[in-house]
Amino acid sequence: MSAINQKIWSMATHLMNEGVSNSDYLEQLTYLLFLKMADEYSRPPYDRNIGIPADCSWDSLKSKSGAELFVHYKYILETFAAKTGTLQHIYAGAQNKIGTPAVLFKIIQMIDAENWSAMSADVKGDIYEGLLAKIAEDTKTGAGQYFTPRALINAMVKCVRPAAGKTIADPCCGSGGFLLAAKDFISKNHKMNRNEKEFLKYRAFRGWEIVQSTYRLCLMNLFLHGISDFDGKTPVIRNDSLLSDPGERFDYVLTNPPFGKKSALTFTNEEGEQEQEDLVYNRQDFCATTSNKQLNFVQHIRTILKTGGTAAVVLPDNVLFEGGAGETVRKKLLETTDLHTILRLPTGIFYAQGVKANVVFFENKTASPTHQTKEVWIYDYRTNIKCTLKKNPLKESDLDDFVKCYNPENRYKRAETWSPENPSGRWRKYSYEEIIARDKTSLDITWLKQGEETVDYSLDELMGMIEEKSRNILSAVDALKGIMVMVNSTQTTQIKQINTDREISENQSNQCYLCAKKIIYEHK
Repeated sequence: MSAINQKIWSMATHLMNEGVSNSDYLEQLTYLLFLKMADEYSRPPYDRNIGIPADCSWDSLKSKSGAELFVHYKYILETFAAKTGTLQHIYAGAQNKIGTPAVLFKIIQMIDAENWSAMSADVKGDIYEGLLAKIAEDTKTGAGQYFTPRALINAMVKCVRPAAGKTIADPCCGSGGFLLAAKDFISKNHKMNRNEKEFLKYRAFRGWEIVQSTYRLCLMNLFLHGISDFDGKTPVIRNDSLLSDPGERFDYVLTNPPFGKKSALTFTNEEGEQEQEDLVYNRQDFCATTSNKQLNFVQHIRTILKTGGTAAVVLPDNVLFEGGAGETVRKKLLETTDLHTILRLPTGIFYAQGVKANVVFFENKTASPTHQTKEVWIYDYRTNIKCTLKKNPLKESDLDDFVKCYNPENRYKRAETWSPENPSGRWRKYSYEEIIARDKTSLDITWLKQGEETVDYSLDELMGMIEEKSRNILSAVDALKGIMVMVNSTQTTQIKQINTDREISENQSNQCYLCAKKIIYEHK
């Protein structure tokens, strides 16, 4: 670890003791680091006109201390938020989260001691990525939902093999992990001329992110890794990408849509209470209208892919087996795209507990009277595979065999590892006819025998799973109650019974929670 990296991590630990979270620290680091780098680029040998007002310069900030420092820092944040371009995007809604002027002064001194513009993009980017990973580990903040394991991202990029001069999109880009991995792959595997390097920096990437704080971190993460610049168009748009067809088409789409089955809007009713309403996207380019956001993302991705473009998408199991709109979307994909590969992922690799997910690879095709998918190759890396976030996290080497089977150099030349003589082979193909004959055209397929479940969960992971199951029980009972009310509002006896059932479920959930606490107490 470099000296500056050690300083950054040491400061993070110090701030945690001061009550400043890693998330707030990274946000303040973003504001200050951007200002420091803008100052460096405005001086020789760069002499660039970044557009920073004289009274908001780095020198003006580092010369202040005490209460005067707090006042001036707030003034800078508000001034930049009122600007246009990248400044406005980075500083929109910015606030000082550091509790005391002395701590803020220490951070400013730490940043001031380095020449950031002279550092390579890899060094700066690795520092920032490290902090993002640390934030994702904090399950209380829920930040992990924006973080996909880098081992999985890298394996997906190896399979897709993005090329120089091509466009790459992520419609829910989080902290920008997929875009950065694609850039890294292109930089390492393609000898680019000047025009191609410029294209890679300014025009190759497009992302969408709906959450303001995550959007800000993503912009800074990309900037530190050499994507975009102080001025010009930002590569990421802050918006709900599902709202409409953006009109742009891309060569590659790499993404992990947020987990959670339904899209919803939160509003305040006439009584002043908060309510949620399912959000349904009515788009002419969608073959199915549904509030299932993963199904909507699948349809959206097919829309924004160029003909011949390739998508690699992390999707939960329900997208592979759900009836109704799910079956409609799957049939459409099989007909209009070459849905050639599915990677079944093990549980325990995401920060959301108990998620069962897959990576679906497909290539967009031109209109045809016949189905474009001829066969689907499935790699089962879930059955009898045990992963946990802390004790046994997913490693890039774990997916080497899948990448080898995928055969990125020529995916049309593949060989099954499964056979009647080798029933434990993880790599198997199914014809279109076999898939379409399955109930609901289900793509949720496994053939391996399940061994004995012996997962060594940590106590924190165990508690998280119990709490998640408790929430699911209460959610299911609430949904049942709503259905019964709609069926017959006069059946008060049945409603009372449902309320009784809910009380029983709550008691069971509480018992689960108390049981977990007892386990933890005895374990200690």
